[in-house]
Amino acid sequence: MAPMAIRNLLTLSLAALMAGAPMASSAAPRGPLDGEPTAAACARLGFRAPEPRGLWASGSPPPPGMAAPMARMAPAPPPPPMVAEQSAMQPRPPVSIVLPSGPAPGTIDTERYPEATANPVKRTAEEPVSTFSIDVDTASYANVRRFLNDGERPPTDAVRVEELVNYFDYGYRAPASRDTPFATSISVVPSPWSDQREILHIGLQGYELPASAKPPLNLVFLIDTSGSMESADRLPLARKAMNVLIDQLGPQDRVAMVAYAGSAGAVLPPTDGRQKLMMRCALGALSAGGSTAGGQGLALAYELAQQNFDPQAINRVILMTDGDFNVGLSDPARLEDFVAEKRASGVFLSVYGFGRGNYNDQMMQTLAQNGNGTAAYIDTLAEARRLFLRDLPASMFPIAQDVKIQVEFNPARVSEYRLIGYETRLLNREDFNNDQVDAGEVGSGASVTALYEITPVGAPGSSDPLRYQAEPRSPGQGSELAFVKVRYQPPGGGASNLMTRPVTASDRARSLAAAPEATRWALAVAAYGQKLRGDPWLSARFGWTEIEALAQGARGQDIDGDRAEFVTLVRSAADARVRPGAP
Repeated sequence: MAPMAIRNLLTLSLAALMAGAPMASSAAPRGPLDGEPTAAACARLGFRAPEPRGLWASGSPPPPGMAAPMARMAPAPPPPPMVAEQSAMQPRPPVSIVLPSGPAPGTIDTERYPEATANPVKRTAEEPVSTFSIDVDTASYANVRRFLNDGERPPTDAVRVEELVNYFDYGYRAPASRDTPFATSISVVPSPWSDQREILHIGLQGYELPASAKPPLNLVFLIDTSGSMESADRLPLARKAMNVLIDQLGPQDRVAMVAYAGSAGAVLPPTDGRQKLMMRCALGALSAGGSTAGGQGLALAYELAQQNFDPQAINRVILMTDGDFNVGLSDPARLEDFVAEKRASGVFLSVYGFGRGNYNDQMMQTLAQNGNGTAAYIDTLAEARRLFLRDLPASMFPIAQDVKIQVEFNPARVSEYRLIGYETRLLNREDFNNDQVDAGEVGSGASVTALYEITPVGAPGSSDPLRYQAEPRSPGQGSELAFVKVRYQPPGGGASNLMTRPVTASDRARSLAAAPEATRWALAVAAYGQKLRGDPWLSARFGWTEIEALAQGARGQDIDGDRAEFVTLVRSAADARVRPGAP
């Protein structure tokens, strides 16, 4: 969509929204700022529950030349950000935000996932350096859980092992100050599923910002209200999830809302965090219908975020969708370029997926990875509370961006290695020092976990050594197994910083039983993911029973019950139906 057309659409949307709205006042608003969004309370704010699909709020067709979603918003509901006193508000007819009706897209076996073959084993003598972007997304874990709770194994490509592993809190040692935003935890232990091999466990713990250091939030909720979002596990669940996030807002925060279906439209202008009831009423007035003009909605959300950009705030678009973009700009490659361009403006994008049957995980990954945000999948209200209540700082308040990890293995100690997971996050060796190459973002208090399976020199390898090239010997650092480097930029960009850490014999545990609890738990989750994927490097002898036993021995305190749930999922995986073509 052309920039001028986007600006015109935004101008029309905001003008319609604020038509008849009172002038802003510096006085504190009177009346309820929060509470139950009843029909009466929302009507006083200019909102009402949706009418049957396909009906316009006015009961008449939209005016000539105006997009349908704009017409149904003509009598605009909410006042501008600093709301006038309720006594000054003139009564105006409530508006129902109803999107055009239309048939929902097909919902049988149309889910799309990025194709990713398991990482190969590499010989250290030939390729000693491994480089990848960090990943703190958790979408795959919740999506896999959805399949297993339905009694079915997930598609192979739906399983991203690193996202399963990074779903959990490992209790890593925290950094002492914000000046060095990461602390490393490293251990080397015997592989539980492969004799004579070992696992290198790398953990990064991010600095947790104190409450006083967290900047204000300047958010645009971009809400998919197309026909494919009609079922209870989509738009209704998305409303509940956004209400959890609204609960966390403070007076310094601001939220705007954009909905899209057929064409895009602003639903709520930037509104301060005190006006929670207004936000809840705006959500409650949405209904699903029509095709998915996701690209147009995304462009409008970015335009709105940039018009209200606050350099002192976290400027972010929060997309809630099943990813089924089917009108306008919908090609993943073009969307990737669009989002990457917008990232440079300082407005980032986080993506939250919903639904089943036509869920487009490939689209979600494309948008999140290029928007400097996170990707998560919300299958239950409990998951929404986890994301927007317990883990909100990790997803909203960055402490570092473009975080990359590079590991150089010592051929005198390690003959082979393979990175477990991160198939969609691999980087070239030269990308590590290039600050122009995008990588992942880490939020306040978040942790990152990576696992390598390594073959010590002298142990049987997966491939034969070269006949005409002798194994090189390290001239120094003879006791080192590897050298770990972490490169990151401060939030907002700038010159990158480098952290380094050698891996030595002192990091090796005598046995798996003597390994740290965090390492044993990470191995259990990694084994679970590899088993679901049918990865060839996991021994057939290491089955669901062994995975459950390893997990049971590393559950720890488990205050939130996440690990107990995982054990249940392991049992469910053992009994689940196997999809045609699945391992």
